[in-house]
Amino acid sequence: MKALMLGTAALLWLPSFLLLLYLLQVDLNYLFFLFKNISPYFWSALGISLCVGLSVVGAAWGIFITGSSLVGAAIREPRITSKNLISIIFCEAVAIYGVIVAIILQTKVEAVKPNEDGSFGLAAANAGYAILGAGSVTGWANLACGLSVGIVGSSAALSDAANSTLFVKILVVEIFASALGLFGVIIGIIMAGNASFTAQS
Repeated sequence: MKALMLGTAALLWLPSFLLLLYLLQVDLNYLFFLFKNISPYFWSALGISLCVGLSVVGAAWGIFITGSSLVGAAIREPRITSKNLISIIFCEAVAIYGVIVAIILQTKVEAVKPNEDGSFGLAAANAGYAILGAGSVTGWANLACGLSVGIVGSSAALSDAANSTLFVKILVVEIFASALGLFGVIIGIIMAGNASFTAQS
C-alpha cells in the first residue's frame, strides 16, 4: 500500500507543479533565465549526489525490509539464515551501483572558465545537464531496485521458512528485480557518455 501511495505521489508531482506555476502566474521567461544562469557545476554536483544518495537509500530500505523478515522468520526456522543472506547481498549491490556510476560521473567534471558575463558555454551547460540526468536516472532506478529486491527478499525468507522448495523459485524473481538497477546504471552511463565541459560549442 505504501509503494502504491509513493508511486501515485511521484506521478502527480510534475502535473501539480506545472498547475501551481500556472495558477500563481509565474513569469516563465524569468524562470528559464534563472535556470540558464545556474552554474553547470551545481547541476553536476546535484546529479552525482542524487546518484549516490538515492542508491544508498534504496539499498538501506531493501536491507531493512529483507533483514527484518529474515531475522523474524529465523527465530522459528534457523536454517534459513545462511541461504537468505543472498537477498542482503543483492540489496547491498544497489548501493555499489550508485557509487560506481558516481565515480564515472565525477571523472566527467572538468574545470572551464566562464564567459565575460559570468555565464558558461553551451558545452558546459550540456555536460552539467547530462550528468544531472544520468545521476537522477541511476539514483531513482536504484531506489526502485532496492525496494523491489527488499520486498521479494522478504517474501523469499518467509516462504523458505514455510517450504524450503520455494526458495530457488523466488530467487529467480529476485534476480530479475535486481536487474532493474543494472538498467539504470547502463542508461546513466550512456547519458553521460558524451558529456564534456571543454567541447567546442
